[in-house]
Amino acid sequence: MGNQKQKWTSEEEEALLAGVAKHGPGKWKNILKDPDFAPFLTSRSNIDLKDKWRNLSVSTSGQGSKDKSRTPKAKTVAAAPVPNAPNSSPAPPLRHNVSADFVTVDPSNSTQEGKNAPRYNAMVFEALAALKDTNGSDIGTIVRFIEERHEVPQNFRRLLSSRLRRLVTQGKVEKVQNCYKIIKDTELGTKTPSPKQKDVRPRQSLSSGLMTTSETVDDAANAAAYRVADAENKAYMAAEAVKEAERISKLAEDADSMLQLVKDIYERCSHGEVVLLA
Repeated sequence: MGNQKQKWTSEEEEALLAGVAKHGPGKWKNILKDPDFAPFLTSRSNIDLKDKWRNLSVSTSGQGSKDKSRTPKAKTVAAAPVPNAPNSSPAPPLRHNVSADFVTVDPSNSTQEGKNAPRYNAMVFEALAALKDTNGSDIGTIVRFIEERHEVPQNFRRLLSSRLRRLVTQGKVEKVQNCYKIIKDTELGTKTPSPKQKDVRPRQSLSSGLMTTSETVDDAANAAAYRVADAENKAYMAAEAVKEAERISKLAEDADSMLQLVKDIYERCSHGEVVLLA
C-alpha cells in the first residue's frame, strides 16, 4: 500500500490527471502500470489513486457552491444605493470605497482560481476523454459536459477558457481551430516551485524514467535470449549424450555376442570337434 501520510505532490497530481484522461476513471491498475505515469506514482496504490480522484471531484463541487454563495454579496455591494447627502462633497469617498471593494475581490478570485487549477484540469481531461471527438470539442460542449456532472461557479465559462489556454500553452491540450483535444504523448515535466532545503530529495524526471524503463526492457530481452540459447545448447548436448549412450550400449551387446560365440567354439574344440568358420 502507498504511504497514507505522505502529501501528494504536484507531479503526482499531474500524473493522476493525465492517467485518468488516457485510461479513464477507475482504471487505477492500468495507470499504475503505464510507463508514462508509473515513475511518479511508485509510492501510491489503487486505493490512493481512487481516494485522491474522489477528493478532487468533491472539492470541485464544494468550491462551486462556495463561489455561488459569494456571488450575491458582490452584487449587493455593487447595487447598494448611495445615501442622499446635503451636498455632493461626501460622494467621492463613497465611490472610492466601492471601487476599493471590487479591487479587493479580484485578487482573491485569482488566488482561488489558482488553487482550483488542478481540479479544473481534472474536469477538462475527463470531459475531453469522455467526448472522444477526433476533431476536438468546442468550449460550449466542454462546459455543458462539466455542468451536467459538477457544480461550478457562474463565471465558470470564463475560468474554463483561461484554463484551456493555459493547457494549450503547456502542451497538454491541442487547439484545432476553435476545438480542443488531448495530446496523446503529453509529457509531465512541469516546473514546480523549489522545495525547502529540508524537503530536498532527488526526483526522477519522466524522461529519465522512460529511459530507465527502456534499458530495463532491453536488459530483460537480452537475458531472455541468453537463457533460450543456453537451454537450446543444453538440449543439444543432452541429445548427443543419448546418442552416444545408445552407440556404446550397442557396442556392448555386439561384444557380448562375440564373446558368447568364442566360448561356444572353444567348448566344441575342447571336445575334439572341428569347427569351420565361414
